[in-house]
Amino acid sequence: MNTHKPIRTGPRPFRPTRRTGLKAAILVAALVLVTGTASPGTAASSAKAPAVLQAALDRLVADGIPGVIAFQRNGDQVYRATSGVREVATGKPIRTNDRFRIGSITKSFVSTVVLQLAGEHRLRLSDTVERWLPKAVPSGSSITVRQLLNHTSGLYDYTEDPRLLEPYADEAGYFWAPRDLLALANSHPPLFKPGSNWSYSNTNYVLLGLIIEAATGRRASAEIKHRIIEPLNLRDTTFPLRTPHITGRHTHGYFTNLPPESGVPDGVLDITTLSPSHAWTAGGMISTVSDLASFHQALFSGRLLRPAQLRELMSVVPGFDYGMGITRWEAGCGTAWGHGGSFPGYYSVSLTSPDGSRQAVIALNSNQLLRDQTYTDLDTTIETAFCGQAPAAGHLPNIRSFDR
Repeated sequence: MNTHKPIRTGPRPFRPTRRTGLKAAILVAALVLVTGTASPGTAASSAKAPAVLQAALDRLVADGIPGVIAFQRNGDQVYRATSGVREVATGKPIRTNDRFRIGSITKSFVSTVVLQLAGEHRLRLSDTVERWLPKAVPSGSSITVRQLLNHTSGLYDYTEDPRLLEPYADEAGYFWAPRDLLALANSHPPLFKPGSNWSYSNTNYVLLGLIIEAATGRRASAEIKHRIIEPLNLRDTTFPLRTPHITGRHTHGYFTNLPPESGVPDGVLDITTLSPSHAWTAGGMISTVSDLASFHQALFSGRLLRPAQLRELMSVVPGFDYGMGITRWEAGCGTAWGHGGSFPGYYSVSLTSPDGSRQAVIALNSNQLLRDQTYTDLDTTIETAFCGQAPAAGHLPNIRSFDR
């Protein structure tokens, strides 16, 4: 992974519906908090998870994460494991097939559809934003689809604007239309001239969602379903547009270890119910560890993209490790590709080797990684899941570079 300025996997946490929750969330964003503790759960897996992987999951729960799910592939061997709970109030254990909000792993789905359209000659990566979305952004005539995909557009990230948070103080289901998200971004000057630098911006992927719709005449969510979800039979993967609820078997999402002054009992706030519209094509999808593994294995094995478009997908920005909706990560056992995702109450990472023989997907039901020790333990868990063994001395990839 890169050693440049850390970037985020998605929109910042949003204020929950209760006024006490609003205050708590503001405090969470402003303070460095000490994580609490929780009791590890009993592992549930298709085959008994290796002890080293189970121990790594248990350490994350001991750090204060309510629950963790892991998927591990090593050749023909597949393991699924858990630790902790899916619902704090009931103490029910988290399950390997629980659905969760995947945050910016959504970007891998979006970039795949855009590259498919390029392969079909329905758009070009050299097309400008202005070509497809006239007057959507002030600098649209200077920004290309390619620059949106690899975050070299220079556009301000709308999730940095505090006005985005305000509606969620009172209404968990508040709907943000994509054009209104762009209006937030457009109220700020660009960060740099298009193509001259790199900076992660969720605004890029909202624009890509609108470009998909302009090029196809269909909703971006419908194109993702038609081109990826249905062909791969990803039964537990959905792209909700308005509903703030997660349907089916799912884990709850939490802010945890909030300070006493937050007014939240036990310092744990359930923020599962929240509109995905603020993230849309930048991070609004829902899935499971198994579905994400299936998607990324299909993607990197060439089942979804033609060779030319697959090469484009994996062409990283010089000096950075970001391609087009995916990032490169150097593990102790080799190179991995994938993405991380952060959504209020959820944090996940999905990694796949270039040949698809190794995979690791880790999902947490809290996105509050506030202590250095928690980051270190997550680094260890991801490396252990991907390589099948604990990191070697002196080699511990930094998960903060996934924190985009």
